[in-house]
Amino acid sequence: MAQSDVSQLAGRKVIVTGGAGFIGSHLCEALVKASAEVICLDDLSAGKRSNVAHLDGCPNFRLVEASVCDEGARMDTLFVGTDTVFHNAASKKNICLVDPHRDLEVNAGGALNLLKLAMKHGVRKFVQASTGSVYGEPQLFPTTETHPFDPVSYYGVSKLAGERYVDVFHKLYGLDTTILRYFHVYGPRQESNEFGGVVSIFLRRITEGQNPIVFGHGEQVRSFTWVGDLVDANLRAATNPQATGQAYNAASGIRVTINELARGMLDILDNEGRLRVEHGDPLIGDIMEFDVSNEKIREQLGVEFEGDFWGTLKTALGDVNGFLGAGAGAATMS
Repeated sequence: MAQSDVSQLAGRKVIVTGGAGFIGSHLCEALVKASAEVICLDDLSAGKRSNVAHLDGCPNFRLVEASVCDEGARMDTLFVGTDTVFHNAASKKNICLVDPHRDLEVNAGGALNLLKLAMKHGVRKFVQASTGSVYGEPQLFPTTETHPFDPVSYYGVSKLAGERYVDVFHKLYGLDTTILRYFHVYGPRQESNEFGGVVSIFLRRITEGQNPIVFGHGEQVRSFTWVGDLVDANLRAATNPQATGQAYNAASGIRVTINELARGMLDILDNEGRLRVEHGDPLIGDIMEFDVSNEKIREQLGVEFEGDFWGTLKTALGDVNGFLGAGAGAATMS
């Protein structure tokens, strides 16, 4: 991003929901560097203090422990004077199978709550993090932003509901909004438990001397996107007038199967060849094919995505503990 664009946020109050999470912490980091006044809002149900501990000494950063579903005076006070909201908090896809009501409450109700606060306090810009899961099993390739919505998971349904609320607040009340649909993000601090991303889950298992487990046949195609590119997409969406009222696929366009990912990570990390790929039962609502068009976000916002997936991954995996996050504990091949 050109410095003149991100400098628009200097001195302005911004709220990053889910700011202590994987993607949110990287966004907070960039905003602090850009001299914005950053409120990191996170209930720490999934986010970690350790993800933003390096920002604690910055005078323009503050971590506030609260939920996006919270209402009342505290949230009202928090939103006073806010210029931009980056809404990254979410109930993740795997969690929705355990508690679909909580999934709806956070992903739909939380978005509605924040939008109401944004309107009440005259927020200039609202950037909504969504997901490619709103499309369901894609029928048109490459998949553009005009693809019909047909989610096949609770998560996809609740995130689509959040998108619809965003659209309503833009169309009815004139709130300046942008929706970014994320696809299979990878990078440092990604959660490595059962609710995390597949790259970090494989990394944790391999470094613990366990076989990576692929659910189903493993020929599911994913479009892995570097976390830094999503940070850039958020900053551009917040500062480019062309993004007003738009939705974008924020995806690299890279196509890698889960089998290829597992085998490639073993090649990088298991030098002695002790491990192998295992297969488990398929996941409910797992989408088989992704061929995502990022033409719109590249042309309108100028986002350039990392194209060297294996090179970037190999470099990032050189710091295993950094990739898994400061709170993950030491990881070594046993």
